[in-house]
Amino acid sequence: MPRRASPPNSLADRLHSVAIHLLRRVRKDDQSLGLSAARLSALSVIVFAGPIRMSALAQAEQVRVPTMTLLVGALEAEGLVTRTADPSDARAVLLEATAKGAKLMAEGRRRRVARLASELGRLSAADRNRVLRAVQVLERLFG
Repeated sequence: MPRRASPPNSLADRLHSVAIHLLRRVRKDDQSLGLSAARLSALSVIVFAGPIRMSALAQAEQVRVPTMTLLVGALEAEGLVTRTADPSDARAVLLEATAKGAKLMAEGRRRRVARLASELGRLSAADRNRVLRAVQVLERLFG
């Protein structure tokens, strides 16, 4: 007999819980990178979406511009981010990751992926295929 699909609210609640646990697990490796979670998150947006304006970065990170200005100042002081004039608006600046910042993010991603691969390696091949199918569905939904 086929299984009934979970109601969307119940499924969403379970997915939310699993997502939080998954992020907590992989964040353990982030501590060795030497940046706070907020700085890593901002740097990630700059690396993967940059060059980006401060206001757009603040919006993406769901903080106010003054808060983001402080975070970016710290990233800039560590040589991870640079500010350049926005050619389309002389009053605005664009934030861009330095080679050092991009390398740090690549290392963080490599560590997270390695941790996930290790965890997934404990599953049977059948369970890994189930996870693959679920990821494919989520990619269609959110990708």
